[in-house]
Amino acid sequence: MTDATLHIPSDAAPSGEASLRDYWRLLKPRLMSLAIFTALVGLLVAPGDLHPFLAASSILWIAIGAGASGALNMWFDADIDRVMKRTRSRPIPAGRVRPSDALALGLFLSGISVVMLGLTANWVAAFWLAFTIFFYAVIYSMWLKRTTSWNTVIGGLAGAFPPMIGWAAATGGTPFEAWLLVGLIFMWTPPHFWALALFVKLDYHEARIPMLTVTHGRAETRRQTWAWALGLAAVSLVTAFSGLGGPLTLAVVLGLNGIFLRDAYAIFRRSDADSEADGHAAEKRLFKWSLVYLFAHFSVFVLEAILPFGGW
Repeated sequence: MTDATLHIPSDAAPSGEASLRDYWRLLKPRLMSLAIFTALVGLLVAPGDLHPFLAASSILWIAIGAGASGALNMWFDADIDRVMKRTRSRPIPAGRVRPSDALALGLFLSGISVVMLGLTANWVAAFWLAFTIFFYAVIYSMWLKRTTSWNTVIGGLAGAFPPMIGWAAATGGTPFEAWLLVGLIFMWTPPHFWALALFVKLDYHEARIPMLTVTHGRAETRRQTWAWALGLAAVSLVTAFSGLGGPLTLAVVLGLNGIFLRDAYAIFRRSDADSEADGHAAEKRLFKWSLVYLFAHFSVFVLEAILPFGGW
């Protein structure tokens, strides 16, 4: 389906003057905001008492590391971004930023974020930040994304590590609860992105990206979405009975997963004709709910940690 040969982006001269907003967009601010939020939750729910200034500084360097990953991804993916409708206006394919400038920015921010997190917090957190940047930029962007339909599953680990990095910044360790936070995002990522892929399939097909919808079809993608939704619900319930959770978490988890499973099952029962007939309404509904799901799930962990009656 794809050519696995590593490509080197050509450094064409920009057709227009780049603005600060263009360089900001290179950092993928939406993904950066998700990393900031989940890392902050990891830091807040971890035991210990990190000084507020060091905590804020740690989150800043984690955010910059996430932005570095985005810049490196945009540098390497400029060729396929030009093909897809939803990405062709990005700074590099639109001709406003040179690929070499994006690469330089990504490498610089990677280096400074890792070093400063190590000096600000500890080198355990810095190691996992460096690993996350490498995983997203190299393992996912340069290898998995273009070669296998497992790109979403395995590549999702890159987005799952920030809460553990936040936890490590606060404590210097990565216990079971920190890995539970990783597992929750890891299980959430496939149904979240497959719901998106089900209504933007043509984009991925034209870009020759082996998403599950392209390699195995929409019917299999619907089945996998339902299966992973069940797995997500199971991990979610484990968090409720772990050191992260409590009665409040259990109540929220039951509600969140009830709606998530309902919407995932609705997708599983649909056909291509059903989806086309209503403009992929069910798929779009699950995609939007998945964002609410993750925000609410992580927020309740913070409530359990700060409320006097929180926890079991």
